[in-house]
Amino acid sequence: MTGARWPGLDDAVRGLRAVILAGENYRQVIAQATGLGVTETQALSYLAVHGDRGQNALGGDLGLTSSASTALVDRLERQGVAERYPHPSDRRRVLVRLTDQGEAVLARSRGWLAASFQSFSGEELPQLAAALQRIAADLRQASADAAAEESSR
Repeated sequence: MTGARWPGLDDAVRGLRAVILAGENYRQVIAQATGLGVTETQALSYLAVHGDRGQNALGGDLGLTSSASTALVDRLERQGVAERYPHPSDRRRVLVRLTDQGEAVLARSRGWLAASFQSFSGEELPQLAAALQRIAADLRQASADAAAEESSR
């Protein structure tokens, strides 16, 4: 429904921008607090949300080239927050998973994220969670559509 106007749409877009900006600030703070880079914290978030990933899939999630993906996973391993392990059914592939230290970083950041919901009641949280998931899915799709349109030019 591109171009369609709904009452409150501008306020909703401004609100989403505010959430994105707050998230970017959060990402900077968590990176600084943990001694990780921003890209490393993004990788940990992808692993937390999507589970174990192939090295190239993880890099693709972050918009990285194959060589940059390798360098990222090398850094994650050196920092002790993730590790490579053989794919259970494809000997040519390697998967990446969080280590206990990576889980600890996520637990620390989860507390900070959970604090952002303190003004909501327990009854409101399921509906809010569903709305956030829908917004995230719609934003991913809109981003993919925009990227595809841009690459076709």
